[in-house]
Amino acid sequence: MANMSNSEVCASPLELFNSITTQGEHVRALKAGNASKDEIDSAVKMLLSLKMSYKAAMGEDYKADCPPENPAPSNNHDLDATEAEEDFVDPWTVQTSSAKGIDYDKLIVRFGSSKIDKELINRIERATGQRPHHFLRRGIFFSHRDMNQVLDAYENKKPFYLYTGRGPSSEAMHVGHLIPFIFTKWLQDVFNVPLVIQMTDDEKYLWKDLTLDQAYGYAVENAKDIIACGFDINKTFIFSDLDYMGMSPGFYKNVVKIQKHVTFNQVKGIFGFTDSDSIGKISFPAIQAAPSFSNSFPQIFGDRTDIQCLIPCAIDQDPYFRMTRDVAPKIGYPKPALLHSTFFPALQGAQTKMSASDPNSSIFLTDTAKQIKTKVNKHAFSGGRDTIEEHRQFGGNCDVDVSFMYLTFFLEDDDRLEQIRKDYTSGAMLTGELKKTLIEVLQPLIAEHQARRKEVTDEIVKEFMTPRKLSFDFQ
Repeated sequence: MANMSNSEVCASPLELFNSITTQGEHVRALKAGNASKDEIDSAVKMLLSLKMSYKAAMGEDYKADCPPENPAPSNNHDLDATEAEEDFVDPWTVQTSSAKGIDYDKLIVRFGSSKIDKELINRIERATGQRPHHFLRRGIFFSHRDMNQVLDAYENKKPFYLYTGRGPSSEAMHVGHLIPFIFTKWLQDVFNVPLVIQMTDDEKYLWKDLTLDQAYGYAVENAKDIIACGFDINKTFIFSDLDYMGMSPGFYKNVVKIQKHVTFNQVKGIFGFTDSDSIGKISFPAIQAAPSFSNSFPQIFGDRTDIQCLIPCAIDQDPYFRMTRDVAPKIGYPKPALLHSTFFPALQGAQTKMSASDPNSSIFLTDTAKQIKTKVNKHAFSGGRDTIEEHRQFGGNCDVDVSFMYLTFFLEDDDRLEQIRKDYTSGAMLTGELKKTLIEVLQPLIAEHQARRKEVTDEIVKEFMTPRKLSFDFQ
């Protein structure tokens, strides 16, 4: 599907523009109808190819609200192969043709964010007096917006707060879902700041085939897994959109302010919405934006509007906050700062994000020790050679090996990780041994999480989710 026929490449820009719009609606219809992964992937590849052809013909990216008028003359109808294989990232789809995964350096350029460099990591270490988290040291959190501003505020004894979230689409979360929460907990501990966690159950109701009760039920169940990460109840407010927005005039007023300053054309351009999307989807980005502003939480911050927000999240959520940062000055609020993480790879390889509907695509937080062992041994994509002899001679490829990728997330010991990299690359360590190491890291990690989650009662969840003053004074 990615190889375009000549008739498609030579189509007029307007025909291409219309084809992209139609194909975009087709992709969304397939997702809404829970079509098979292969069918969706194939349709997405076709959509990307059309967008690449459009760019080749027009010399600029397709924008949903800008049909072409005067097409730029193109002297090259043949799509450059590397262009056709560009990574595609938005809040719902992550697509790459590389076994190494997304090219994050290119993504930084495309999204216009800044790389988290050694200098920034050193500054975080100086400010907190703590060794930087291994997610920072290893480039798992790799990109930021305005983190230096947050550090300026912190060093000048000015407050900031953390905001992250979860879209509760099913009862079971997988290990990849823990990444932002593990890191957010570290940030909360070292900076000693309040944290709000948004459960976008309204979003999942709008996008998935769920009832409102199911979406809210998943929010409560997912909150138990989040609480099991060890968040401090005196410093953390977890809220369901379905619940909180109806009882918080401050929150709803900010939603309306944001809605007033974002046009339909803008959300179509940012999120790819079409005329056939529900108005709920079109207005949802304002709801994800609202927690970025401190007066959305009067019980925590009073009526202060000047407290900056720092958002740790995966980079696919960035479009929401690019929109938020654009709106903030128009309504008199500080722009939120961001820290972006890479994607956690599926067991089958880094080309895709994981799917909650495919139990073999990841390690779930409900998996038993035996299931973890079976999944890693059977499904984890290997960078090893076809035979032991070849592997001993030529070594394995850590860049595409999923077991090694998972160890970069979950093995805390830098020296041991580096030794594994050397041994596997040289052929001294075999794939089976690498998988065994990962299993030995994951089994206790998941077992400990399950034990902590068992301790989280409905009462505790209720307390975390009750709007209240946190143990900070913001007068």
